[in-house]
Amino acid sequence: MQVSDEKLLQLGNHIKSLRKKRKLTLENICYKNGLEPSTLSRIENGQVEPKYLTLLQLANAYDMKLSQLLDF
Repeated sequence: MQVSDEKLLQLGNHIKSLRKKRKLTLENICYKNGLEPSTLSRIENGQVEPKYLTLLQLANAYDMKLSQLLDF
């Protein structure tokens, strides 16, 4: 299922906002979940649709449930 570009931007902005509020760098988050910083950057900028597993890894890195990560 494809997500609209607007939704990808909203999700990316939300993920970036969570990271900035916690004063973390791309590298900090990627270190916690094994993502490449460039991949997380593309997610945050709405350039790619993250896979389900990636969303789970991000939720884990932010110490929250997936439903909380997607509540924006």
